[in-house]
Amino acid sequence: MYLTLLSIHSLIRWFVLAFLVYSIYRAFIGYSKNKSFSKVDNAFRHWTATMAHIQLMVGILLYTQSPIIKYFWKETKIGLQNLDLTFYGLIHIFLMLTSIVVLTIGSAKAKRKPTDKEKFKTMLLWYSIALLIIFIVIPWTFSPLSSRPNFRQF
Repeated sequence: MYLTLLSIHSLIRWFVLAFLVYSIYRAFIGYSKNKSFSKVDNAFRHWTATMAHIQLMVGILLYTQSPIIKYFWKETKIGLQNLDLTFYGLIHIFLMLTSIVVLTIGSAKAKRKPTDKEKFKTMLLWYSIALLIIFIVIPWTFSPLSSRPNFRQF
């Protein structure tokens, strides 16, 4: 189950990133060109948040099944001395939760803004902050915090 969850979590990451980057792009174009906030824009706002929440649920399941996390909490003193263990035990989950909260707040605020320009601006700001946090905390192959393959095998 652990390896399946890990593969699914790794795969969904790419969907979250694609939705987030495209939503930011649409928000930037809409804001800078004074476009109307269309049903497609609203759909991308909604589905970006939905994909992020799906990823969060898979991530929480993965967190409860991970042998790395189990070891970290069993041997916390040792775990805190190892950056890789600390990254997965605390940093990754805390900052990813933070990014999902930021994205969710941005989605909710954008939905309730009275003008199209404000909707685009709100989405652009909050989604960009969420994307920045996510980019920092993904364990890319080049990450100094923890390095993992960009694509996992099933």
